[in-house]
Amino acid sequence: MLVLAHEWIDRSVGDIYALYLDLKYHRRSKCWQLFATATQDWAIKMSQQDDIEYQLDTLAIRTGHTRSFEGEHGEPIFLTSSFVYENAAEAAAKFSGQEPGNIYSRFTNPTVAMFEKRLAALEGAERAVATSTGMAAIMAVAMSYLKLGDHVICSRAMFGSTVSLFEKYVAKFGVSVDFVDLTDLAAWKNAIKPETKLLFVESPSNPLSEIADIQALADIAHANGALLAIDNSFCTPVLQQPIKFGADLVVYSATKYLDGQGRALGGAVVGNHQLLEEVFGYVRTTGPSMSPFNAWVFLKGLETLRLRMKAHSESAKKLAEFLDAHANVEKVYYAGLPAHVGHALAAKQQTGFGGIVSFEVKGRREGAWKVIDNTQFISITGNLGDAKSTITHPATTTHGKLSADAKEAAGIREGLIRVSVGLEDIDDIIRDISRGLDLI
Repeated sequence: MLVLAHEWIDRSVGDIYALYLDLKYHRRSKCWQLFATATQDWAIKMSQQDDIEYQLDTLAIRTGHTRSFEGEHGEPIFLTSSFVYENAAEAAAKFSGQEPGNIYSRFTNPTVAMFEKRLAALEGAERAVATSTGMAAIMAVAMSYLKLGDHVICSRAMFGSTVSLFEKYVAKFGVSVDFVDLTDLAAWKNAIKPETKLLFVESPSNPLSEIADIQALADIAHANGALLAIDNSFCTPVLQQPIKFGADLVVYSATKYLDGQGRALGGAVVGNHQLLEEVFGYVRTTGPSMSPFNAWVFLKGLETLRLRMKAHSESAKKLAEFLDAHANVEKVYYAGLPAHVGHALAAKQQTGFGGIVSFEVKGRREGAWKVIDNTQFISITGNLGDAKSTITHPATTTHGKLSADAKEAAGIREGLIRVSVGLEDIDDIIRDISRGLDLI
């Protein structure tokens, strides 16, 4: 505001009166240009003078919002499909890229841009591009960096829809796909071909919480001229920042923990400016864009992300420990348990172990369904990352469309249950799961 005041002082009374008329009659040119100039000057001065490296909680709340001349405190929602120009020359300059500015909300929108800047800041990355869903983000990666004749290597331990996307749809464009065990580095090396362009991984994996050695996979990819993309939806940037370990791209389903309350669909791809320009071009052209309203919902979710992830992780560990000691549980998949094969690696790469606990029970499908059907308040649904605890049977829901052989290879057995531990009291969560578990 001080900069804005100085701008006013430098102008004549006539200029100030003209600005008043612009504001009064909603004419946009002078008042908005003055505001934009003042804001730009303020940003430049702050970047020159303020060398503070803000902590994650501050970035999650403050990044990306530049107040308009209305002086709003909360982030505004720009519910508009297009943007208006003062004259034809300005429109031409914006469309040609000679001048920065919004054109059409399919590819640029101020509210969506706030979310993108905030997520990129949390990730420690240069840029983020938002998409309509997490699956749209994965498709954007595939379509941006793969072409006819290319080869991609994926982990077997992935969300069922991701497997289907690469195996059924990406393959239609003449891209060959191989699936390997997530933790077998030799298998990744042996799967490399001259035409390999992308390695795609979930870590932790859905639903078995397998842990990838991100640095080692990055080294394999880069030694062979390929990119490494990590789906970080389970951890979020609060618990893990894959770019710091060499990943080129990070993919998110914002629908999960970034929102945190199961309200909206969205996704994002995060990386450097050069790589993300390809993703931006794909989204701009084909249209899997995030809506401004959903972006605003995600902005609100990011404000409490660290607090929520801490609570999810603490409760999930208690549930995993309870299940590990239960007579009717055959195996627990949670990297926070010291016995988990990926525990040490997860502790190195992550600052917490997340809120997803999967476990196998006795009695195969009958036993698993008995546990699920006897819960009273835990939601039976395929979504995760919600404040409300959710429970599902992966073999017949999230991974139900996979073949029997593919399920077996991915470790998706009939007795497997996945729980997304919410923010309810952990004693109540344990009691709810125990109702059916004790009946097996």
